[in-house]
Amino acid sequence: MKVLDQPAEPRLTSLSHGGGCGCKLAPGVLSEILKGTASMPIPKELLVGIETADDAAVYQLNEDQALVATTDFFMPIVDDPHDFGRIAATNAISDVYAMGGRPIMALALVGMPINKLSVRTIGRILEGGASVCRAAGIPIAGGHSIDSVEAIYGLVALGLVHPKHVKRNADAQPGDLLVLGKPVGVGVMCAALKQGRLDDAGYAQMLTTTTKLNTPGPDLAGLLGVHALTDVTGFGLAGHALEMALGARCEVRLDWSAVPLLSGVRALAAQGFITGASGRNWAGYGSEVALPTAFTAEDKALLTDPQTSGGLLVACAPCALDEVLAVFRRHEFEHASVIGTIAATSGTPRLLVT
Repeated sequence: MKVLDQPAEPRLTSLSHGGGCGCKLAPGVLSEILKGTASMPIPKELLVGIETADDAAVYQLNEDQALVATTDFFMPIVDDPHDFGRIAATNAISDVYAMGGRPIMALALVGMPINKLSVRTIGRILEGGASVCRAAGIPIAGGHSIDSVEAIYGLVALGLVHPKHVKRNADAQPGDLLVLGKPVGVGVMCAALKQGRLDDAGYAQMLTTTTKLNTPGPDLAGLLGVHALTDVTGFGLAGHALEMALGARCEVRLDWSAVPLLSGVRALAAQGFITGASGRNWAGYGSEVALPTAFTAEDKALLTDPQTSGGLLVACAPCALDEVLAVFRRHEFEHASVIGTIAATSGTPRLLVT
C-alpha cells in the first residue's frame, strides 16, 4: 500500500506577523496602556516596579536578598526550532542580569499552533530554551501552554540580587560614561533572513550574539562606580538610551561612530532590510532624539533597530571604566565599547546623537 507523503511544516517565521523583540508594542502605545496603573498601591518592599520602565520587577525579601521577576516571550525570529528556543530563553533571562541579579529558575510560556507544527518541532523549541537555562545554571521548574494561532515561546525568569546592588535604568549621573556590551543590528539581519537574503555567515553571527547570555550583569552591579544598567531590546539603542535619559532627567550624548555594529548590517539596511518596528520606534520617541544633519537613513534605521537579546547598556563613573571593561572582557564580550556620555540638562531630557 502506498504511504502518502506528509505535508511539509511551514517555516516558523511564516507563522508570525513579526519576530523577536520587534513584536513589542510601540513605546507610545505601551505608555498609553500603562498610564492608569501608576495609581495602584505600592508596597515598600517593591524596590522596582513599572515607574521607571525598567527591565524587571524587584521585591525585597530580607536585608540581604531581593527577588528579581520578569517575563518575556515572542514569535519566531528564525526558522530553526532549536535556535528559536535558545534565542527566546536568552532574551528572557537577560532582564534578570540587567537588574544586577543572578537567575535562579524559570517557567516556560508556550503557545503553539498544534494543527500546523509537529510535536517534534515544538519539542525542539522547548529543548532549545532548556539548553540555555542549563547554561545559565537554572532549572525550568514549570510553565503554561496553550493552543495558539501563532507560535509563541518565552520564559518567566526569576533571580536574586542584594538590595544594595539593584541597578535601575534611571540612576545615571552627569559625567557618566555609557558602555554597550553587544553590537547592534539584529533586527536588520532578521528582516534579511525572513526574505531569504541573509547568508550563512550572517546567520551564524546573529545567532552568536542573540544566544550569548548577559552574564556580566551581576559583576557590573557590584561595582561602586556603576550607576545605571539596562539591556537594549525591542525599542532599539535609541529607545533604551532615551529611557535612561528620561529616568535620570539628563541628556544622553551618543557617539554614533563608536557604536559597534554587526558585520554587514549597514549594507543590508541600505538595501531596505528594515523592520516595521524600527519605524514605529521612531514614531514613538523621535521627537526626543536630536540627529546630526548628515545622518543617513540606514543609520537612523540601525539607531532604532529592535534588538532581540541585545547587549547591556551601562552608565558608569569614568573612574570605574577600566573595571567595567575588564568585567566584559572576562565574560568574553569583546565588542563592549564606550559609546557616549551622560550630561546635565536644564531642559527636557533627550538623546543627542553626534
